Amino acid sequence: ARSRNDQVALDIRMYLNDEIDNIRELLLEMEATLLQVSSEHLETIMPGYTHLQKAQPITLAHYLMAYFEMLRRDVERLDDCRKRVLAMPLGSGALAATGFNLDRECVREQLGFDYLTRNSLDGVSDRDFAIEFCSFASILMMHLSRLAEEIILWSSDEFSFVQMDDGFSTGSSIMPQKKNPDIAELVRGKTGRVYGDLITLLTVMKSLPLAYNKDMQEDKEALFDAIDTVKKCLLVFAPMLRTCRFQKENMAAGASGGFTNATDLADYLAGKGLPFRDAHAVVGQAVLYCIEQQKTLEELDLATFKTFSDQIEADVYEHLNIMNCVAKRSIPGGPAPDTVKKAQLEAAQWLERMQNVHK
Repeated sequence: ARSRNDQVALDIRMYLNDEIDNIRELLLEMEATLLQVSSEHLETIMPGYTHLQKAQPITLAHYLMAYFEMLRRDVERLDDCRKRVLAMPLGSGALAATGFNLDRECVREQLGFDYLTRNSLDGVSDRDFAIEFCSFASILMMHLSRLAEEIILWSSDEFSFVQMDDGFSTGSSIMPQKKNPDIAELVRGKTGRVYGDLITLLTVMKSLPLAYNKDMQEDKEALFDAIDTVKKCLLVFAPMLRTCRFQKENMAAGASGGFTNATDLADYLAGKGLPFRDAHAVVGQAVLYCIEQQKTLEELDLATFKTFSDQIEADVYEHLNIMNCVAKRSIPGGPAPDTVKKAQLEAAQWLERMQNVHK
């Protein structure tokens, strides 16, 4: 009753199930690292960006917890992917099952699968689970590439937000002053490789008639490469992040420049009863004046503020304080330190549950 077709389908599933365990463990370690580092920076002020332009002040903790949430979804995707991996195809034969009275349920239980494939044609020709894994891997690598890019930018002299450990940097063969963020760059670059693995699998399976075709031997190289690449990237990323030295003073200085508190001034005026559209215009004029005078908003005296709006009072300076700008954004999901701390506590509980799932 044995066929190469259903045996190969079985082996791929068993191999991938084992590798999902390994990747899941590395992914949870990365989550633990993000949680640990973010917990150390609840009050580390930094600029938040849109369009890579300074927008509003936030904290480094809030920033890192955004990546925690991305990888949380990756863990959930991986767990969901496993549900399709754990279908037991043995007994499908070459394509039309077998005339022998086999006990497929007994084999399923001994091999640790969750359920039987329900159609012999599909049992030998299904590679959706491999494609789904590569889709998970591609999304995970996209997330890692975004964080890698942040680290690369932040380690540049133009930002100077982070100093990378020498163990994750290299020098130049000609320029003695260089310290290049090579490991982060390699993670960023390998993202395209995993995307290629996904496209390879999709293309191999495109237009294949039922059931097994020799084209499908090409699924192994792409799947194995995606697995190996994801594991290598996760193995280096957690220790690289743990050893990063964030430059708190530079981050705070970055948040103080670029008028990141301009939105808070508009909110202040709206709170005084001015329609937000009008408040927006008033603050825009004030910002233009500050640019011309090479000043920040908080450096303007009250008399100057009143030339823009007579509703501005002495209490405006409390609202322009960068730390206060962050602290007031305390609704769930916001960057206020107390709010982020609650999010970290919930994240720690979720992480503990996830770590105990397969124990």
